[in-house]
Amino acid sequence: MAIFKPTYALRSITEITPAALEKRHIKALILDVDNTLTTHNNPVPAEGISEWIEDMKKHNIKLLIVSNNNAERVAPFAETLGLHFVPNGAKPLPMGFLRAVKELGYSKKNICAVGDQIFTDILGANLAGVRSIFVYPIEFETSVPFKIKRAIEKPLLPKRFNRFD
Repeated sequence: MAIFKPTYALRSITEITPAALEKRHIKALILDVDNTLTTHNNPVPAEGISEWIEDMKKHNIKLLIVSNNNAERVAPFAETLGLHFVPNGAKPLPMGFLRAVKELGYSKKNICAVGDQIFTDILGANLAGVRSIFVYPIEFETSVPFKIKRAIEKPLLPKRFNRFD
């Protein structure tokens, strides 16, 4: 089903380069937090993320976090990276993505959302009309609800990775 299909699929967010974004006319990224930039509920960015963020900023790629978490969870993490954020994003509903599009100030065709979940990040981006990049989770969650969600989304996961250069 196309609504669950990402535009691109990569192993990690750090595979995204400014040159690859420029080639695709992408000027801004909407970022998920848990298992995209850090492990679930972790206040510290994953290895390589801080450097990746700085490289994006250096190349004038605008970055904005959209999270289903509340501001108390997202604010300290976003501050660490020097990013603005939209809390309580209600993903997969498009509202959080559309707020991000407005704040980023670019046309939807110049924005791409990045996340690790088909049923929230990718579906939400598709419903909002922005391109999406699926990245595999940094770490698989161990709670029963997440195990169930991951099992249900497994048939929808991309079967191959894109070249993103």
